[in-house]
Order: sequence, then C-alpha cells, then structure tokens
Amino acid sequence: MYRVARCLPDFEKYGLASEVRRAAVSLTNNIAEGHERYHWLDQFQFMLQSRGSLEELIDDLNVCADENYLPVTEAAGLKTEGWRVRQLLDGYIRYLRSRKAGDDLKLRDDPPGFSNDDLDLLPDD
Repeated sequence: MYRVARCLPDFEKYGLASEVRRAAVSLTNNIAEGHERYHWLDQFQFMLQSRGSLEELIDDLNVCADENYLPVTEAAGLKTEGWRVRQLLDGYIRYLRSRKAGDDLKLRDDPPGFSNDDLDLLPDD
C-alpha cells in the first residue's frame, strides 16, 4: 500500500496518500498490539480496529480506481488480497469469540496459538 501511496499524484500527498499510509500501518499495528494482550476482550477489540483499517484501505483502492490513479486490474488484485486478509481476521475474531463462551476469561500466561494454515499469506511459487 505504500507503493500505491507513492504512485498517487502530488496533490494527494497530504490527502489520500496519507490516509492509505496511516490505514496500512494501523492495520498491522493493531494486529501486533492485540496479539500481545493476554485477555480475549482486549485482543478482540484490537482485531476489530484492524478490520476497520482494512476496510478503509479497500475503500481507498476504490477511490484510486475511480480516479484512474491505479489501473482497475491492479486495484482489483489488491482488493482480492485485502479480502484474503479479511478472511484471516474474521477467523481469528471467531476464535476470540469462542474464548468468551469458555471458562478461560482470565488473563493467560501464554499468547494464543496459531495454525500455519491460518497465517499462510505467501503466494505459491
């Protein structure tokens, strides 16, 4: 998304480009900060904030395509990647909600485990 921000016209430097950069950083920062919280409710809140930042990025890609700042096919490819990230976030949010239903509402000594299948964002080579 930083590459997208660099490709935007100069007059968007403090507008759309700034929004894209801030939303991209917010998305990953909230995931990182939420992961280090040991109570499910804190993690849940950070994941929801991260998902909101992702939705902002997807909407920014719509603006980029509408204004012809990006080719439609490039914007579509980036949105597809965004939807994959959304699926991963939604899966983790479902996991956190299931924690609520259990007895483990107290602080934990260790962070939740992840499956490599859930975090496999790398394209097949």
